[in-house]
Amino acid sequence: MREFAEEPPVEERVGDALRETEATVAAAESCTGGLIGSLLTDVPGSSDYFDRSAVTYSYDAKLTDLAVNREALDEEGAVSAPVARQMARGVRDVAGTTWGVSTTGIAGPTGGTDEKPVGTVYVGVAYRGEWGSGASAVSVERYEFDGDRTQIKEQIARQALTDLLAAVERRR
Repeated sequence: MREFAEEPPVEERVGDALRETEATVAAAESCTGGLIGSLLTDVPGSSDYFDRSAVTYSYDAKLTDLAVNREALDEEGAVSAPVARQMARGVRDVAGTTWGVSTTGIAGPTGGTDEKPVGTVYVGVAYRGEWGSGASAVSVERYEFDGDRTQIKEQIARQALTDLLAAVERRR
């Protein structure tokens, strides 16, 4: 699973940045099916900063495990910015970590539409600020990737880690 890896791989750079800032992360994964967690735990010592990866593939799992609200799922669908936002916040808060990262998308080969073709993903990154600081924040980006299912999943997971790394570096 290194077809789209850079050198050094983003999972190592994320680990270094989280260690330097004494931060922790949890992931809420839908279309990546645990790949973010797998990449992070490929790095020796990742237990210093990685808490968990919740694979919330179904609507019910998003609702019960991450408190994604039913209205967002009904009105926008699972592959949407509001759902990615709630997933990132939900996993951050459930795990009690500094950061939450989420992915929700369409890995294919079927399931795409004109509006949301195969390869579409929303990546959410949520930060936990100190109580009363007003610094807690979440951002969501939409991407479209090409390739077969496995290639799309790897690109999504690596993009999620890239987005996380950029957010951590902005907070240094």
